[in-house]
Amino acid sequence: MKLHFYKYQGTGNDFVILDNREGLYSQLTTAQVHHLCDRRFGIGADGLMLLNNKPGYDFEMVYYNSDGGESSMCGNGGRCLVKFAFHQDIIRTTYNFLATDGEHLAEIDEHGIVRLKMQDVMSVSDEHGDMVLNTGSPHYVKTVKHLLQYDVVNKGREIRNSPAFQPGGINVNFVEAQSQDEIMVRTYERGVEDETFSCGTGVTACAIVNFHNECGFNDVIVHTKGGRLSVEFERNANGTYTNIWLCGPAEKVFEGLIILPE
Repeated sequence: MKLHFYKYQGTGNDFVILDNREGLYSQLTTAQVHHLCDRRFGIGADGLMLLNNKPGYDFEMVYYNSDGGESSMCGNGGRCLVKFAFHQDIIRTTYNFLATDGEHLAEIDEHGIVRLKMQDVMSVSDEHGDMVLNTGSPHYVKTVKHLLQYDVVNKGREIRNSPAFQPGGINVNFVEAQSQDEIMVRTYERGVEDETFSCGTGVTACAIVNFHNECGFNDVIVHTKGGRLSVEFERNANGTYTNIWLCGPAEKVFEGLIILPE
């Protein structure tokens, strides 16, 4: 099978994108997705996305991790797919698309920055002093010192595979505060089974845990290995988080043709 693919990245979180509006790629197998994402034998990416038609929406996002399994919401992936839709002449002032966790709104500003509205967070639980929450995907947030020297892969793998979070596992974020409203984040992602340069839902989780206003508007700057993002949200008096926006760059890297083994 010959595929016309596109490669996009958002702060180093990279994705293979297929335009599936004609249904050409709906039958991809787990092994084929894994092959396309392989960094030595395929194109190389943290995940693969399909841009589908969906009545009542501008498009539908279907996301697969690099291991080939269909996954929960990917924030940076959503932002990249919005930019891809724009490049495919789906031009909107505000995008409305459907993902595995429900509806999302998105905007592209005059500088090309993509703002993606995330799902509300209704609760944050304490796990032995660390925090667990769902921002479209489940996340574990641990505050550490000397983050750049921290063993993210081994510590992240240990938490991701711990019995408390089975059978699905959990994404694991390590965060260090830089100032009142600025943090640094490194993430171990399930499905990739490694540290990624950035994780949108993880960044969102870490920003929420590191709110600087007890009640009202928060804007947290987040530094990742792949670049800078920001997360805007409202923290409500009842401890819920609403009007959450993940904001940052999303760029096309290249496009091409690949022959996919049957």
